[in-house]
Amino acid sequence: MVDLQNLPTQCSQAVARADIRSVNEQLNRIRQHSSAQGDGIERLAHYFANALEARLAGTGTALYVPSSTMRISAADVLKFYQTYVKACPFNKMSNLYANRSIMKLAQTATTLHGIHFGILYGFQWACLIHHLSASPSGPPKLRITGIDFPQPGFRPAERVEQTGRGLETYCKRLNIQFEYTAIAKKWETIELDELKIDRDEMLVVNCLFRLGNVPDETVLANSPRNIVLNLVQRIKPDMFIHGIVNGMYNTPFFVTRFREALFHFSSIFDMFEATIPHEDGDRVMLEKEIYGRDIMNVIACEGTERVERPETYKQWQIRTLRAGLKQLPLNQDLVKVVRSLVKVHYHKDFVVDEDGNWMLQGWKGRILYALSCWKPIEDQLIKMHSVEESVTASGINPLSKTRLLLYGGDKEGTKVGYCWGSK
Repeated sequence: MVDLQNLPTQCSQAVARADIRSVNEQLNRIRQHSSAQGDGIERLAHYFANALEARLAGTGTALYVPSSTMRISAADVLKFYQTYVKACPFNKMSNLYANRSIMKLAQTATTLHGIHFGILYGFQWACLIHHLSASPSGPPKLRITGIDFPQPGFRPAERVEQTGRGLETYCKRLNIQFEYTAIAKKWETIELDELKIDRDEMLVVNCLFRLGNVPDETVLANSPRNIVLNLVQRIKPDMFIHGIVNGMYNTPFFVTRFREALFHFSSIFDMFEATIPHEDGDRVMLEKEIYGRDIMNVIACEGTERVERPETYKQWQIRTLRAGLKQLPLNQDLVKVVRSLVKVHYHKDFVVDEDGNWMLQGWKGRILYALSCWKPIEDQLIKMHSVEESVTASGINPLSKTRLLLYGGDKEGTKVGYCWGSK
């Protein structure tokens, strides 16, 4: 009997030692008992074996980058994610919490400006637009600044511009005034004046599960991650909605990172095993094109090529406070709605919890995602006091806290019709 939980870890240790003979023996054993069409643990082992093989061969970046540039149509992406949101509540409930928080702010607004870091295909906004159109007093004008990373090739802004065209079409159909600005560049290089902020507008900054793709101080001493958070503070939004992947697989030490990544992704694959049938083709594609790619990046890439760099919500708590933002209380009514929807419509092993004004979501007790809302702190003394309080309460190693506080700069056509934010 092969232990597909421990064998990949043993193989990672052999990779770290550059023990080629042991690696090949262990990879062969994993290959014999794993498959992209097997059960959850067999699929997990298959993708980790792919990543270990690529790391040993030095081909991780070469394999990861082409897959990131594959032209999967927006329709196919929508199809995969419909399968995902039917099976698991994480994105849907995060969008629901974010959108209802925005709608509450926008009740009296004549213009709502949403600055979205990591907008991707804009599914969240399609749902918000639908709800705004039903406002008894009429919808506000909607401005969206869609920000994403530049795509490789000659048209780095193609996807983020396409998202804007799709949202514009939807707004026209619902008679909502709409204005869209596309920005495709490294987020830490964005200047405040590019965002065209009007202080008379209701202003929301939104970033769900993407800031962990921005490099931190282990990559560049002047942390791009901190620069982006400092920019959010300088934007001075009425609300900053921040959703994060709760993970501990960002350590530079390979074997530790491998072990944490295996632990994290085992929950994801176990979740799919319990909620999506084996033969579902969309599950296979979702595991391959999304999670298989993530595993390849975490295990087989290093330096600036390793872009999957999550932190825990407690680490984000310190980092965000340091940038001059204060946490807002959770909306308990919304948390109750989320809990109720998850209980009624999803598998019993999904978890909705809260800790320190973070709404937490997970599987079988393991927290995988967290979401919290923030506002800028105007007073510098209050800012310093808030950081110290959070450091004391966080339970993070004091040396880690010190490093986190010291690093970082202070630099200034496709229709989308699927509603992610409501059940």
